[in-house]
Amino acid sequence: MDLSLARLRMLRELHRRGTITATANALHYTASAVSQQLAQLERDVGTRLFERRGRRLQLTDLGVLLAEHAEEILAAVERATQALEEAGESVTAKLTAGVWASVASGLLPDALTTLARTHPGILVRTKELAPETTAAAVRDGALDLSFVLDYSNYPTTWDRDLRRTVIAVERLHAAVPADAVAVAGVTLADLAEHPWILAPARSHFGHAVRLAFQSAGLAPRIDHEVEEQATAMAMVAAGLGVTLVSDLGLALRPPGVDILPLGDTLTRTVSLAYRTNTARRTALLIVVDAIRTAAAAKGLAVDPTSPTPQVGAPDLRLG
Repeated sequence: MDLSLARLRMLRELHRRGTITATANALHYTASAVSQQLAQLERDVGTRLFERRGRRLQLTDLGVLLAEHAEEILAAVERATQALEEAGESVTAKLTAGVWASVASGLLPDALTTLARTHPGILVRTKELAPETTAAAVRDGALDLSFVLDYSNYPTTWDRDLRRTVIAVERLHAAVPADAVAVAGVTLADLAEHPWILAPARSHFGHAVRLAFQSAGLAPRIDHEVEEQATAMAMVAAGLGVTLVSDLGLALRPPGVDILPLGDTLTRTVSLAYRTNTARRTALLIVVDAIRTAAAAKGLAVDPTSPTPQVGAPDLRLG
């Protein structure tokens, strides 16, 4: 019997999640691809692993048995991979990291350039995902590590199967059309009458900002909902409204946007998440250290009250 690890991973996720659609979403496949691979796994095994219950695909007793063994098999493969990496004279590994735009552009280029020089045997591939989904992708084995976010007024519920290393604490700043606000710093109340460009409420960023408005007793007029900070700032440059931007996001600022310090205490913690059972994996720790070093080199402080200047965070308005 020749069992595919990829198919065993799909079986494990179906056992955990209960539906083909949820399994496909977790592993970033189409539902039809998952269905085809699970059907092939059933043929490989030579016995029924699934049965239809209406529109749902349910595991048979033998399917559950194999899914339980799949947990052990996949964990053993991960341990064996880690042992082989550590046994060599130099560390050799392939890791997949979950990223989003501001960390991909602001931290990874420097970190991976340094890593290629100091540890050429470590290859890091990246997948851009919504910040809200990266931790789950690590837990499910689709990623080896990922960037994750917590906001000072909206902390993320943490999974006990994951560990994290704090990379930086970013301040949030107001981004306004050039020359639209003639002061050196603002509060949310100062900008409440402006049209706003924000991430949707379903996102951590969008929800955290809306909570900050609510706490201040404000109800902003949100004219545009966009996912990325770079997109929001492009719309600010066009005079369509104002937004908030993080320290790392400032690197994406286009011409025509002024950045103002925000008087409201609103920060976000950028961390790297990885599975607890890989927390001692040498290659992973080397990658985490390279990213932390890149963040420190850009002036990103782990303590937001530190006098160390935050990357791109000016004391005065940027013209």
